[in-house]
Amino acid sequence: MKKLAFVAIALVALIAQGCSTKVTRVETNEAIDLSGNWNDTDSRLTSEEMIKDMLRQPWLARFYTTSKKPPVLTVGTIKNLSHEHINTQTFVNDIQRAVINSGEAEFIAARDDRVNARDERREQDQYAREDTRKAERQEIGADYILGGTINTIIDSEGKTAVKFYQVDLTLTSILSQQVVWVGQKKIRKLVENKKVRP
Repeated sequence: MKKLAFVAIALVALIAQGCSTKVTRVETNEAIDLSGNWNDTDSRLTSEEMIKDMLRQPWLARFYTTSKKPPVLTVGTIKNLSHEHINTQTFVNDIQRAVINSGEAEFIAARDDRVNARDERREQDQYAREDTRKAERQEIGADYILGGTINTIIDSEGKTAVKFYQVDLTLTSILSQQVVWVGQKKIRKLVENKKVRP
């Protein structure tokens, strides 16, 4: 009976050990590819590379020549047209950070955030002390709007797949509707897995 109880306890311990989760903290800039899908590294590196290219192009020097100040940008719509669920808001945040950290241009909040700030000002008009209220019509207008798409092409055979990502961004003058910059970044991944799914 004691041997049977010992075997049962050992068996439970082995099952519990097999089901346990191991977590290891890693640096946030360390590239880790598990599934081969779009991930945080793709988002960060793509945004940084594309924004560097955007800020090296002639439109920026032309803007400084006429305006004598940094251009103000905002993000419009970046559509995920890929086969995967991609959080485009994370990509937008990476773009904003890359632009702001460059010091070459300024950013205003996206449309939803501007609406929230306007609602807050209206609330302040009713409830906040006069010396702390924020006045209407003090916003900075954007000079350019950034938009784009994320697309994928997947080619798979058996346990192997090639995943191709193409990110296209355009920078458009809000005043003239002139497209002043078009950027493109391509990523190609070879994925070998027992459970490859297109």
